[in-house]
Amino acid sequence: MRLRPFNNSDSQSIEQLFIKTFTDSDGPTEGERVGRLVKRLINEAETHHVLGFVAMENETVVGCIFFTPLIFDIPIRAALLSPVAVSTDHQGQGIGQQLIRFGLDELRVRGEELVFTYGDPNYYSKVGFKAVPEKTAKAPFALSQPEGWLGQSLTTVAIEPLPGYARCVAAFNEPDLW
Repeated sequence: MRLRPFNNSDSQSIEQLFIKTFTDSDGPTEGERVGRLVKRLINEAETHHVLGFVAMENETVVGCIFFTPLIFDIPIRAALLSPVAVSTDHQGQGIGQQLIRFGLDELRVRGEELVFTYGDPNYYSKVGFKAVPEKTAKAPFALSQPEGWLGQSLTTVAIEPLPGYARCVAAFNEPDLW
């Protein structure tokens, strides 16, 4: 398996990966919703606000993750990890964790300080994410499952309270995603 940054030639394969993976796990409505989100992220990638990575097996995309900027009311370099998908046939092999670690390493090289995600604490804790209380860092929108707001510092400094709400790229500016 090979990990690398995504490129535009991967776009269709990536969209289909997310649609199928989320359809398999959460049904067709969720698959289509996440597929639309991914299409918007890919289209925004040209503005350099989106960083994506893929896991390739025999020239087939089997996993993908995206990072986008999160802006707080103070100057700090932060990113949002979302969405994440690994082909249903390849789940349980550690591919998602490898992709996330690969992406986090790249964020460190780029000078990012914090990264957040919204998902399953049991899964993301395996790659260093911890629960982030709302008093420390507020998500861009009200969360349907506040226990899923997770973060980690990419430096030696712990996450300090961040004033205001996080602001995200346009693709995530939909309250029903949260």
